[in-house]
Formats: sequence, structure tokens, C-alpha cells
Amino acid sequence: MEEPDGASRPAAEPTPPPASRSESPSISGRVEWLLVVALLAVPMAVVPGGDDAPTLVSLWGFVTLGGDGSGLGGYPVWAYFLDQPRPFATLPPSIRAWPLALGFHLLAAGSATSGVALGREDRRVTGGLLVLAAAATLWVAAGLGVRFGVGATAGWFAVLPASALATLALAVAAYGRDLRGIVVR
Repeated sequence: MEEPDGASRPAAEPTPPPASRSESPSISGRVEWLLVVALLAVPMAVVPGGDDAPTLVSLWGFVTLGGDGSGLGGYPVWAYFLDQPRPFATLPPSIRAWPLALGFHLLAAGSATSGVALGREDRRVTGGLLVLAAAATLWVAAGLGVRFGVGATAGWFAVLPASALATLALAVAAYGRDLRGIVVR
């Protein structure tokens, strides 16, 4: 294009379109990170106990509320696995899924932490790990329900799978758009 005085000026480079607000950020925000880390404290299952003393089955072990008049009792998961007289391979499948649930939760927390701390994260990985963590914790809760309930299906409703529900809800709410991008391709 020529200027009025006869000089030519370079053609303007096209400007990229502004990013739409509907796109998800490339890394987890602080709130998402806090929620992913908070999932480490949510019990995998709440098992009703005798004398109105429920047991919380967490990623880290068992916590009995109001047992023996002491108010609170605990048994860490590593002690549970180390005290077992049976080999790991002979334990029920739902109990063998427990370390997987813990591992998926820790990996998801690590992925979100790297996004916040280092600015490097693939949100699809974090969301996928949360979905796998939800599936593993649901498997543990379902196994507990069968053992603590009556019959093969009635017991499932005796145990509340709190962590699986919270983890899946967070995966869908915070990382759903990123995960949808994987499935839709």
C-alpha cells in the first residue's frame, strides 16, 4: 500500500483472533489444585458400624468414629497390608485396588501441583487420573459394601462411596472440557 507521499509501507500482518473465554486454561488454577489435593482427605467409603459408630475408609487407612468410648480410633493402610498373613495376590480384588486408588490420587495431585508451581501441566492427564482414581475408589467401596452388606448387591447401598463421587464430580466440573476433547476426537 502506498502512502500519500508515494512511499510504500509493508502490509499489516493479520492479528490473531482473541482467545475465547470458553477455552479452558492450559494449567490448573489454585482453586482446582486445592480441590484436587483436598480429595486426599475425603474418605473412600463410609461404612456403618454397630452402636452408631461408622468407620471412615480413607486412602490412608481406617478411622472409627466413637468406638469403645474413646471417640476416635485409627489403623493406617500400610499397617493393614503389612499385618496381612495372606499374600497380596490372594486378597479380594477390591482391596488390591486400594493402592491403585492412592496412586492415582497422588499422581493427579502431583500433576495439578506441577501446573500451579511450575506452569507445566496437561489438564487431560490430570482429569484422566481423577477419573481413574474415582473408578479405583468406587471399586474399593463396592467391595466393602459386598462384605459389610447382605448379599451381593444389597450391601452396595450400605456403604457411601464419598471419594468416588467427589472425585468424579471434580473431574467433570473442572476438567470435563479437556476430557471431552479427548473423547470427541
